[in-house]
Amino acid sequence: MNDVLKNARRIVVKVGSSLVTNEGRGIDAQAISTWCRQLAALAQDGREVIMVSSGAIAEGMKRLGWVQRPKELHELQAAAAVGQMGLAQMYETKLSEHGLGSAQVLLTHADLADRERYLNARSTLLTLLSHKVVPVINENDTVVTDEIKFGDNDTLGALVANLIEADALVILTDQKGLYSADPRKDPSARFIDVAMAGDPALEQMAGGAGSSIGRGGMITKVLAARRAAGSGASTVVAWGREPDVLVRLSQGEAIGTLFVAATAKVAARKQWMADHLQLRGAVVVDDGAVAKLRDEGKSLLPIGMTEVVGEFHRGDVIAVRNRQGQDIARGLANYASSEARLILRKSSSDFEILLGFTGEAEMIHRDNMVLVA
Repeated sequence: MNDVLKNARRIVVKVGSSLVTNEGRGIDAQAISTWCRQLAALAQDGREVIMVSSGAIAEGMKRLGWVQRPKELHELQAAAAVGQMGLAQMYETKLSEHGLGSAQVLLTHADLADRERYLNARSTLLTLLSHKVVPVINENDTVVTDEIKFGDNDTLGALVANLIEADALVILTDQKGLYSADPRKDPSARFIDVAMAGDPALEQMAGGAGSSIGRGGMITKVLAARRAAGSGASTVVAWGREPDVLVRLSQGEAIGTLFVAATAKVAARKQWMADHLQLRGAVVVDDGAVAKLRDEGKSLLPIGMTEVVGEFHRGDVIAVRNRQGQDIARGLANYASSEARLILRKSSSDFEILLGFTGEAEMIHRDNMVLVA
């Protein structure tokens, strides 16, 4: 645990409904202030931090005077719409008190399943981080349907970690971490300090539902850790009211349960790009661009492209070929084929005139590209 969290530069922090709303009694201003103070300390230490926060539905229930979580989707959506106002306002206020800017980002599963929206979400989040703004993310419960719900914000936290290629995911909950069995029922249950993310035995240990306020439980956290490990991010599950938990974790202190990603971050990303995506088209590049990609690890700029092959959309996976027609790389296109043909051999300073808007400077960013030859 010392190395994983101490060396993490980009961290996603997820907090659950029971913590955010003090077991459903309304938004806990003091708790949010405490976490925001710790986020500020991490930011001052050079870390990039994103907050994934539950609590909108629970806060909406409180404002509407509902004692039990409703089951009807339209009532859940109404509660989320009411509660999200207070949740966003609280984070904005508390982050501002500690010198940090904030941004509200609401996502659905469809946003990350669609390649173009995936890229848009990624670009937005990375831009916010570059401007030292803390994105506060929640599921867009106001518009989701059963088919597109993440189901719980533990899953959302893992998907966000994958989206921005975070080094670590920290899930703050009302439990100390994972036990080998339910300690409330089995006095012989032992605490799990460290485990390998994705170990099937962990799911047996974590069986059980969440509280009446949230929808998760330890099982969703174990599954989230497995999902985050797919992009090389390790996960820590810890008690959210542990004093200075985020700061102490970032200093390498062993708190909670660490789920170690078996695959290194870079290796996981490269494997995903190389093996699991279908190519949609290609661009041909000159020798200078080949050298920059292979020898210098640079992004692909349109000025180095000589030809666009096929029809593809922004976010599609395309091949990068040399003049001899050999695939040298593949990656996610920042521009559709029709746009790529317009900016072929052009500098980014010409993009606004040619396209009518200013987008990314790169055709394929190096973070979204893998060399294949």
